[in-house]
Amino acid sequence: MRTQKIMAVAGATVLAAALAACGGGDGGGSGGGGKTLDVLIGANTQYPEQFAAWQKTISDKFKAQTGATVKFEQFATANDELTKIQTSVVSGTGPDVYAVGTTQTPTAYSTGAFVKMSADDWTKIGGKDTFNPATLGISGPDDNNQVGIPWVSRPFVMAYNTDLLKAAGIDKPATTWDELTQQAKKLTHGDQYGMAIAYKDNYDPWKFVWGMSVQAGNPLVDGKTAKLQDPTVSKAYQTYFGWMTTDKVVDPAAVGWTNPQAVAAFAKGKTGYLLLTTATSANSLNQGAVKGKWAYTLLPTVPPGATSRPAGGVEAASILSGDNLLVADYSKNKDLAFQYVKLVTDPDVQLDYYKQFGSLPANASALQSLASDPTLAAVTEAAKKSVATPFTGAWSDIQLALTNVAVQSLPDLAKGSLSPAQIDARIATAQKTAQSSLDRAK
Repeated sequence: MRTQKIMAVAGATVLAAALAACGGGDGGGSGGGGKTLDVLIGANTQYPEQFAAWQKTISDKFKAQTGATVKFEQFATANDELTKIQTSVVSGTGPDVYAVGTTQTPTAYSTGAFVKMSADDWTKIGGKDTFNPATLGISGPDDNNQVGIPWVSRPFVMAYNTDLLKAAGIDKPATTWDELTQQAKKLTHGDQYGMAIAYKDNYDPWKFVWGMSVQAGNPLVDGKTAKLQDPTVSKAYQTYFGWMTTDKVVDPAAVGWTNPQAVAAFAKGKTGYLLLTTATSANSLNQGAVKGKWAYTLLPTVPPGATSRPAGGVEAASILSGDNLLVADYSKNKDLAFQYVKLVTDPDVQLDYYKQFGSLPANASALQSLASDPTLAAVTEAAKKSVATPFTGAWSDIQLALTNVAVQSLPDLAKGSLSPAQIDARIATAQKTAQSSLDRAK
């Protein structure tokens, strides 16, 4: 028996609990006959049928290699993801392997409930140098304390309709947020809109606010201080919501859109820009009316209200985005867990995953093999200019607090009117949540 002090952060709650778990061994060597490895993974709402087929293929390969069965569990939202981490950490039972978003890795690390990678652990999966160095940027607080094993990378960019921009007399895509708004106005007329935005998505809204704020010189977290109640944050939300309420460059139906719906709308060929997408959208776009008429470009890196970044502003083209794999410390199947990690980070498996879903490989050699693809030029540049979100166990709460501002604003957005005062009141609530979490986080 062992007792391990943990601090688990989930939703708006910080748990301090004693985890008493028996065993926690690795299942006795590499043989896995008759055993089941439980893997928690995010649902793929854009390509659900293909994702189910991929899971079966991986499970079959894993069984052929080890004799063990893979059981996949799926989560649909960041809140679901955090709740699963919370309940598993407290009970000492649950998935053996977690595939979590990069921004959730600090929270997972703060629990103390995941394997801190040793040199031997990295060797089991082919060595740390197997991975693209940039993808290790949010695996832990430093090189010697890492729990996140890079799986896939998804730098954010925007797509634009080359024909529509040309027809509107726009020579090149916008590089500032204000310029983007002005171009979107030129592109909006009749049944054509300047932008496709997924206002109801579970993951998208906070990324806009984070990006604009960081570009304006506000990191949102300064040590142990939350900086959500800052003019840069209010300006970011006003810009984001204003595209619909004031500028009217977004289809009103976007109030109810998730990201796949925004992708589908852009693919019909009646929208100038698809904001906040990744290479995962390529397959959908190439099957739509925009085939041969679209390209990726960087999201603007100059904050709203400015023509250049202010002093202290960061050229954040994207969050450091993707998924990390974490092995639960309570797992009795650690050897099997590392064999699963090795399988899904194999170059051929990574390239197959990219071809099916568009997520870039974290495996360095697999990624290098895609270097000559011109479609990915902007995505590759975004990867280089990606910035990690703050590495604090409170970040998940902060992320959800930022998301809640958008969720609470949807009814007003649907009515077509959202005042700065309403936005600021919701930001004030988010600030309290963020600061409370920072005060209690380890």
